[in-house]
Amino acid sequence: MNAQSAVAASHLATPTTQRPGALYWLALGTFAIGTEGFMIAALLPIIAADIRVSVAQAGLLVSIFALAYATSSPLLTALTGRVDRRRLLIASMSLFAMLNMAAAMAHSFLALAAARVLLAFAAGIYTPNANALAGALVPAEQRGRAIAVVNGGLTAAIALGVPLGAVVGERLGWRTMFVGVGLLSTIAVAGLARGLQRGIGAAMVTASLRDRVRAVRNPRVARTLAVTTLWATGGYAVYTYVAPLLYSATPLRGSQIGLALFTWGLAAGVGLFVSGNATDRLGSGVVLRASLTSLILALAGLAVVANVVTPAEAVVPVLATMALWGMSAWAFFPAQQTRLIELVGVSSAPVALSLNASFMYLGFSLGAALGGFSLLHVGPRHLGFVGAACELAALTLLLANQARGARPQSDGGAERDVERDAEVGGSQCSNR
Repeated sequence: MNAQSAVAASHLATPTTQRPGALYWLALGTFAIGTEGFMIAALLPIIAADIRVSVAQAGLLVSIFALAYATSSPLLTALTGRVDRRRLLIASMSLFAMLNMAAAMAHSFLALAAARVLLAFAAGIYTPNANALAGALVPAEQRGRAIAVVNGGLTAAIALGVPLGAVVGERLGWRTMFVGVGLLSTIAVAGLARGLQRGIGAAMVTASLRDRVRAVRNPRVARTLAVTTLWATGGYAVYTYVAPLLYSATPLRGSQIGLALFTWGLAAGVGLFVSGNATDRLGSGVVLRASLTSLILALAGLAVVANVVTPAEAVVPVLATMALWGMSAWAFFPAQQTRLIELVGVSSAPVALSLNASFMYLGFSLGAALGGFSLLHVGPRHLGFVGAACELAALTLLLANQARGARPQSDGGAERDVERDAEVGGSQCSNR
């Protein structure tokens, strides 16, 4: 989360004196959610064998979670807007903990799928409210860092939680990983109960569904969200089935898959950090073009290595392309958030960023489904080409959007009227 994103939340609430460490308890919750959301890709072959389904069918567990999150989060966030924030966060994280334990005890695809849908509901309530509340915990001049800390939980999950989960799941069984996330979530619940004062965030207002619809009616916002969806689709078409891809292209097995994901996750963390600074210096447009271009090269390069290089010699080039993939993929995210803020303004930014998260998870869902289809029909070694094609579509739409935005004002008068109406409607909102 960069400085521009932080500013977007600065108007959410009046800061309140808090016990030290409250932000870190919020971050532990996002860490648990991020770990659970991303870890399952590394464990798909193990889960598929245990519940007696194909790897492609097991991949639907990823698609189901992402689709449930994308569709439920805006609705549930709006419906719970008047609920006390402290109670809402504690309740949603408590539910998340219990559902992880339920997932660990599932013995069929349907039971595990049902648990993942409910997990998505809990995560879809917790994450936007935790990010919004972060701005209310500290004075205005510290809000950027506060939001960065909370979002750091997701970054840590990508860099550390997922590869650690892959190693633990491989050695102790996939159910152990769900139990571990459940325990982490329980610790987060205890921390939230102790670290958040009663009544915190009482002055915050939640954007209604009507406000969110009005924001999407802004044509430039809608086209930008479409880029987010294509970006997420391409990445998750490959990431969901990264384990069978590595099995096919390299001699890596078992816990070694976790080490490969550590390389990817560490590079993703670097990409997030570099992107924030580069966006401030060079502008969002430059960073978006560069990240999507390098992402296309990384995913296509991964497919080329998988098909041309022998498995015995493929480990180093595969890890190198995975590092470029992780860095370029997540360098896109802060720049895209900044672009949305530039389009709608600070007052409407919370709604736009919330929608961006929903469209991202929609892309994750589509990507998991596309990857499963491709796994069955073209094989794991060609998944990189599938992902690169989606990223090429994202880059093409981005360039078209930028070219359209650079046209003389006389070319887009009617469109600007719609955009202005959407911004006026969105300016009444002050929460994600």
